[in-house]
Amino acid sequence: MSDKPDFPRDSSTWRDRARIAHQTVRANPTGAAVLKVIIGALGAVVVAVGILLIPLPGPGWLIVIGGLAIWAIEFVWARHLLQFTKDKVRGWTEWVKRQSLLVRLLIGLAGLVFVAAVLVTTLRYSLGIDVVSQAWGYVTTR
Repeated sequence: MSDKPDFPRDSSTWRDRARIAHQTVRANPTGAAVLKVIIGALGAVVVAVGILLIPLPGPGWLIVIGGLAIWAIEFVWARHLLQFTKDKVRGWTEWVKRQSLLVRLLIGLAGLVFVAAVLVTTLRYSLGIDVVSQAWGYVTTR
C-alpha cells in the first residue's frame, strides 16, 4: 500500500486537469452551451454580490473582480476587461510605491476617510443609525 494520497498536491496538475475537463466539455456543442450558461450565471451572481458590497467597508471590488475572473473562463470580453483591470491596478500600485512616505500616508488617510464616510452613510440610510449625532451627543455630555 502506498503512503501517497490518491490526489495530486501539485497545483499545476490540478490546473491541467481542470483545463482538460473544460476542453472536453467544450468539445461537445451541448456541453459548450451549458458551460457558457453556468459560467455566465455563476459570474453574474458573484459580480452582483460584489456590487451590493461595494458601498460597505470590505472586499466589494475584490468580489466583483472575482466574478469577472469567473466570466473570463468562458468570455473573451471578460478576459480583456480583467487584463485591463490588472494593468490599471498594477500601474496604480507602482505609482504609489514611487511616492514619498508622506504622500503614501496621505493616500492611506484619504482611503480611510472615504471608507468611514461610506460606513457612516450606509449606517444612517440603511439602518437608521445616525453615528455622527450620537457621537456628538456623547462628546458634549461628557
